[in-house]
Amino acid sequence: MRLTAAVLDAPDARELARFYLRLLPGWRVWRGEDGPDWVHIRPPGGGTGLSFQTEPAYVPPVWPSGPDRQQMMIHLDFEVDDLEREAERAVAAGARPAGYQPQDDVRVLLDPAGHPFCLYTDSQ
Repeated sequence: MRLTAAVLDAPDARELARFYLRLLPGWRVWRGEDGPDWVHIRPPGGGTGLSFQTEPAYVPPVWPSGPDRQQMMIHLDFEVDDLEREAERAVAAGARPAGYQPQDDVRVLLDPAGHPFCLYTDSQ
C-alpha cells in the first residue's frame, strides 16, 4: 500500500488544479487523469501528488476554525526558501492571504476554493 495523493474537493476541480499547477512549477497532470470532475497532478519524477474532485455541495472551510463553522479537514504545508517572495508568487497565482497569521515564519494563504495552506521556512 502507498499513498498516491491527497484529494481536495472544490466547486470546480479543473480550476483548482490549474491554480496548483501555477503554484507548483514543474508539476503536471498525471497520465491523462484530467476530466470534468477529477484532476490528478504529480511532481516531476512522480511521487505523491494532489487530486481535485468537483463537489457541487462544497462549502469552503473557515480559518481559523470556530464553533458552528465549517472546519478544515486538511491543509497543505509547503517549505520555501524565501517566505515573502513565495507568498507574493502564490497571491499572483490566485491565492489570498488569510486574515489570521499565527506565526512570523509561516504565511497562511487560501487557495481559490478557500482551502488554507501554509508556506514556511525551515528555521533550524
